[in-house]
Amino acid sequence: MTMLTPEILAYVGVSAATEFACDPVEQGAVRRYAQAIMDEDPNYGPDAPTDTPWGGPIAPPLFVNHAIRRPLGAPDIVQERAKDPHFDGTGAPSGGLPPIEPLKGFAVLNGGAEFELYRYARHGERVQVTQRYADITEKTSSKGSMILVTVEAEIRTAENELLLRARRTLIRRPA
Repeated sequence: MTMLTPEILAYVGVSAATEFACDPVEQGAVRRYAQAIMDEDPNYGPDAPTDTPWGGPIAPPLFVNHAIRRPLGAPDIVQERAKDPHFDGTGAPSGGLPPIEPLKGFAVLNGGAEFELYRYARHGERVQVTQRYADITEKTSSKGSMILVTVEAEIRTAENELLLRARRTLIRRPA
């Protein structure tokens, strides 16, 4: 008997509203990110040569995947729900996407991610992200049935130039 119902499958193709990063790609954030991933490529710094294909300082390839942050003064869901014993630290499955109601109460596991880089973000650029449920399938393992939810994000410049496409797989299992 399948767990995939028409109600669940109706979420395929549902998109979130496009969200802009609260800050442009900024030298200090790029520096901290480059240090955290232990890749201090000179092209990430303010003194990057301008005679490269990028024309000056750029951000590491996956920097833009983490560019959407909570702006100062916005509610912090972790603080708001800190005393809720049922809160597991997650909100919606992906920024702005509606939760898949029939899967409420199912455990969520990270099933991996894949990325397609189209170009590096440059210092000073604004980025935007649009996410959607790209696919929902069912698999059976030795532990039983599971639902695989694929979330696709397109990260673009404010001028709509594609920087990165990210595909994340969420494994949903009955608790």
